[in-house]
Amino acid sequence: MKKGRSPMAQGDGERGAEASSGRKLKSESYFQEKELWGFIHRSFTKSMGYTEEDLRKPVIGICNTFSELNKCHSHFNELVEYVKRGVWQAGGLPMAFPTISIGEPYIKPTSMLLRNLMAMDTAEMMKAQPIDGVVLIGGCGKTVPAQLMAAGSVKIPAIVLTGGPMLNGRLNGRSLGACTDCYGFTLEHKAGNITDEELAIAENAVCRSDGHCMVMGTASTMASIAEAIGMALPGNAAIPAPDSRRRHMAERTGKQIVELVRRDIRPRDIMTAEALENAIAVTMASGGSTNAIIHLIAISQRLGRKLPLETFDAISASTPFILNLRPSGKYQMEEYFEAGGVPALMKELEAHLHLDCLTVTGRTIRENLASARTLNRDVIRTAAEPLDAQGGIAVLRGNLAPDGALVKQTAVTARLKKHRGQAVVFESPADMEARIDDPDLDVDENSVLVLKNAGPKGAPAMPEIGQIPIPKKLLVQGVRDMVRISDARISGTSYGALIVHAAPEAAVGGNLALVRTGDWIELDIDRRKLELQVTDQELKERRQHWQAPAPQDDRGYGLLFHERVLQANLGCDFDFLLPKALREELL
Repeated sequence: MKKGRSPMAQGDGERGAEASSGRKLKSESYFQEKELWGFIHRSFTKSMGYTEEDLRKPVIGICNTFSELNKCHSHFNELVEYVKRGVWQAGGLPMAFPTISIGEPYIKPTSMLLRNLMAMDTAEMMKAQPIDGVVLIGGCGKTVPAQLMAAGSVKIPAIVLTGGPMLNGRLNGRSLGACTDCYGFTLEHKAGNITDEELAIAENAVCRSDGHCMVMGTASTMASIAEAIGMALPGNAAIPAPDSRRRHMAERTGKQIVELVRRDIRPRDIMTAEALENAIAVTMASGGSTNAIIHLIAISQRLGRKLPLETFDAISASTPFILNLRPSGKYQMEEYFEAGGVPALMKELEAHLHLDCLTVTGRTIRENLASARTLNRDVIRTAAEPLDAQGGIAVLRGNLAPDGALVKQTAVTARLKKHRGQAVVFESPADMEARIDDPDLDVDENSVLVLKNAGPKGAPAMPEIGQIPIPKKLLVQGVRDMVRISDARISGTSYGALIVHAAPEAAVGGNLALVRTGDWIELDIDRRKLELQVTDQELKERRQHWQAPAPQDDRGYGLLFHERVLQANLGCDFDFLLPKALREELL
């Protein structure tokens, strides 16, 4: 078991009040100091109703990302109260504090613009305040990765509590999922198969409770990763938000952070290279979101370690796809919870995991999984009888994406996994919006739709528009999937032959910028191939006429983002937030 460290100098949220191991906790420098600032800290804190006895307990910060502009977090104030209950029971002093909250459906132009800002906000609040440990409460797609990035950057104990998925939507006896069915309903409405009234009825039926998206989108994927990587308690990811067991989980999490402080177990002790590989394996076995690749790279780099795309592809190739969840399968998070959740899935994957990794329970993955079992074999398959022999995400290479592109291969129409077609090019998101439904657009079902300048610097901030709409003229003919390529992202709830994260992006002069309408493009997912069938000489000549687009912001955070954001294959973090040694190695 982990030993307490010797006292260290203040900094990065390091120390303070006496813990059971005899070391000094950070809060001691605030509340036990006898001079002026100790007087001030005690006086101001006691004015809120805390007592001298309270101020001798380990101080637990509760990062509350509640916001009425973030539907997925609208129930967090209640969860905070249950976390506080657990902290008090375990002998700690809970104190909630806010950070920014990123609501995926609301933030424009994209929530990805603010992930790094939220990570910075969270890290600085963790460092600046008199807290000995922190409970990070998140849920919506970019919030959990931002919090894990912060946890990897700050040297105090931390634990993740996610808000849980929504209950299944229901309509006419059918289960609905956000936002996989959001795409489906609006697509059929655009095709003329659903009336305005029917669309309105569907809007009222998809989201019927608190919580985040209930399919294996980015929120569910990142909740699963928090658990798989060892930063959340076993079973945390899949409990539906309205279920009373979510409250029980919050209370247990409050208790456990006090134990982590007492034993001085920190995120860097848990989020090892092997733990990240466990998280990748769980993502691949789950048909998880392509966004997870960017986030895991960013988390790893905050910890000072490179995480190349080759690692993801190697783990995907050797990990069976066993979770039958939408958008790659049949069921949703509610059924996943009832089938045993992430612990049951990890139990099936034991041969593919590093079982001796430490977790926030204070025990290893092996110990945590000792009693885990699967309760529904149609939801969680065995590794011996998987849904597919390979994991959900494939990394593609070729002259169109020399630094890699991603495809969720489990959600691709079978006939399009190997395809050759002519490009129909859109120079920007605005160009796509203006022309995609033009009846005169020269396009057919075999065309390859290509969207440029939608990457980290180009869009800006890589919005989730890689699910390029099927042109209306083809929709009415019954076409529902086409090969679509971009430097953008997609929601984890998306489906289809969507090749995304093409790197380098068009806005920095990647070969994607040089594609022209009529060029032939070859896709072969099994061979991991994405090739623009244009000669090197022709590309060289085209490059001579290429000009980089101007930044869309000339001041403020938007300009900072444009100037300092890294490419997708490097996690889209800011270069200056990487540890110095890694920054010098990568850049």
